[in-house]
Amino acid sequence: MKVLSLIGARPQFIKEAVLHKEFLRTGIAEILVHSGQHYDFNMSDVFFQVLDIRKPNYFLNVGSGNHGEMTARIMFEFEKLVMTERPDIIIVYGDTNTTLAGAIVGAKLKIPVAHVEAGIRQEPKDMPEEINRVLTDHVSRLLFCPSQLAVDNLKREGITQGVYFSGDVMYDLFLKMRKLFRYNMNLELKENEYVVCTIHRDFNTDMHEKLKVILEQLGKLPYKVVFPMHPRTVKRVKKFGLEKLLEGIKVLEPVDYLNMMGLVERSKFVITDSGGLQKEAYWCGKRAVVVMPDTGWRELVEIGWNLLSKPEDIVEKVTIIENFSRFPENIYGDGNTGESIVKLLKKF
Repeated sequence: MKVLSLIGARPQFIKEAVLHKEFLRTGIAEILVHSGQHYDFNMSDVFFQVLDIRKPNYFLNVGSGNHGEMTARIMFEFEKLVMTERPDIIIVYGDTNTTLAGAIVGAKLKIPVAHVEAGIRQEPKDMPEEINRVLTDHVSRLLFCPSQLAVDNLKREGITQGVYFSGDVMYDLFLKMRKLFRYNMNLELKENEYVVCTIHRDFNTDMHEKLKVILEQLGKLPYKVVFPMHPRTVKRVKKFGLEKLLEGIKVLEPVDYLNMMGLVERSKFVITDSGGLQKEAYWCGKRAVVVMPDTGWRELVEIGWNLLSKPEDIVEKVTIIENFSRFPENIYGDGNTGESIVKLLKKF
């Protein structure tokens, strides 16, 4: 069996690396293609070191551009490559323009497409990532879902064939990296007595009043707030003249993954608008106040572990989330997602 994996962004590189280890172990030939959608990778990144991430076999070098232009350029270059290599299966990951382009090419050439991280749904429906997810799911033959809710989402859309609750590849990675989590910053923090906060989404940072309200709410919390601040947020704080609201908040430069997870593991809970951190907090056994109108990880909200919040309701949500809640296990599988997916691919 020959597998062709298409990636275009750093998270996809990492997810592919988890599967690649299983391909090597089981003797499956894999060709790795990088679209070039995002191309500023730091090969000294801790993930590249720990996972021994390899260089792609092909680099399409499409660069940046408008959605239609980028998707079309990836399709044009990728189709030529697929017709040359003639793989048995094409694997795409997540919800980028690269994901959609690869899925359309595979479907048009009648080559089965496998979508890793299928079935995720989120409002608003017109956001680019949501469009990419939905269309990719509807042309894929194999749909590997990170949660049971993702399976149910597909069923509601009439997609039941080739759908599997495989678990989340990123949980495999989390478990692999956990022994390396560290916390070597001199912050003088006591375990379970501080909160980790990350806010960077445009809908939270690009409007003066919203960002002001968020910072005011953080300042009212009865906990030390540790805030690794995204460059976007730093710029907006300065632009809007909100520096005074950061008094009493421990603002940090962006923190690498291992230190960030070390901080989260020792925290009381998390306040965030980051999709990834919502799940990572759960895997660390910590609840999260999610400052978003909706989330792709609704299963954590539906079971009451995480809470969605408007900017002005953060303090109110904290009073709910700081109370103990029974930890719900195995929402994203058992940490053997890579192995499960490869078994299903071989069976197919």
